[in-house]
Amino acid sequence: MITINPPAPIASFRLIFWCAALLGLPVMASATGLLPSAPSTPSVEGKFDPIPVFFIYPPLKRQGSADDALSSGRVINSHVSMAAPASKAWRIAFLFPHLKDPYWVGCAYGVMSEAKRLGVEVDIFPADGYNDLVGQLRKMDEAIAAKYDAIVISPLSQTANNPSIAKARAQGIPVFELANDSNSDDLTIKVTTSLKSMGKDALQWVIQDAQQRGLKSINIALLPGPADAGWVKGEVDGTREAASKAAMKVNILAIAYGDSDRIGQTQLAAQLISEYGKNLDYILGCTGCAPAAILPLKEAGLNGKIKIVAYDLTREIAGLIAKGDIVASVDTKGVSQARVTINAAVNFLEGRTKVLPHTILVKLGLVDGSNYTKYKFDSSTAPDGYTPILSYAPEKMK
Repeated sequence: MITINPPAPIASFRLIFWCAALLGLPVMASATGLLPSAPSTPSVEGKFDPIPVFFIYPPLKRQGSADDALSSGRVINSHVSMAAPASKAWRIAFLFPHLKDPYWVGCAYGVMSEAKRLGVEVDIFPADGYNDLVGQLRKMDEAIAAKYDAIVISPLSQTANNPSIAKARAQGIPVFELANDSNSDDLTIKVTTSLKSMGKDALQWVIQDAQQRGLKSINIALLPGPADAGWVKGEVDGTREAASKAAMKVNILAIAYGDSDRIGQTQLAAQLISEYGKNLDYILGCTGCAPAAILPLKEAGLNGKIKIVAYDLTREIAGLIAKGDIVASVDTKGVSQARVTINAAVNFLEGRTKVLPHTILVKLGLVDGSNYTKYKFDSSTAPDGYTPILSYAPEKMK
């Protein structure tokens, strides 16, 4: 197995438009760039169905991941319902890795729609990507200095954000974690999914598909995202674990790490396909990574041989499943994670939570051609055409 380093970035967004045009996909302009359009999904802002989750309580492994909590803690199968509106306009800062792909646009939608319903003030501070740890740490310092009532962070690193989380806690600011995992013991509550299960579920789908195709063994490659991100480690570890226990031989020929930026991922996918494409059966990729493999596969004439499976769902990926360019996707339900997080933060600030869970895991979904038409995308993705806003204050909106 070979790990491929990410290529140097290109300073132009023309490639995204060119990719979409070659794929025959319409494009829409948004705050995140040019994205292939996805099917429309009905969504009622200000209302959501109870969200299936696991609440995890101590005893727990110290400095552990969410999956460590799942394996070592006291797990309660439950759900999260809508919290009551807040008694005051609490100020909550959200630190995102970026807004360059539809996953984080979905999270922004979940945050802002709930901020309006709950009546709290919210600011989203995106970094410039997974290579911008310094930028995220600076924004964390600024949020601490601004004395927000709570901070929600989607950390860029499994460990490097921990000192700043500890700093906020020392100054009396509760810190919640959204989606991206870390091993900080200073978080008030972490809200994510079983990141290892992303890899396990994706590979389980691949194995079942391979068995239906009559394959006795398979060769796969991974485009999991940036190497130091907690969710990427979960994806890769889960894939490796599922491969080791599979009923057939699963060979992981390459793991190509890199930021989820579309241009860089298209280059990375092209490099991977050039080196391994003739031997590959499947490519598994993150939300910004899986779509980036489509054009290189078509250019290499391998799109009929190699199938693409996504580790997570966006509106773009939903549309690509409908077209058949991506065959399946695990779903970490980003919108639901955002809703759970802001509801947990408001309940904590209101003093409603008597016993705090260490971790709340939103249960995964999976979508493919067999359940696409019945799938409830509104729990996972932003409405079609949604353009993210970064700030909301109730008193300013009246």
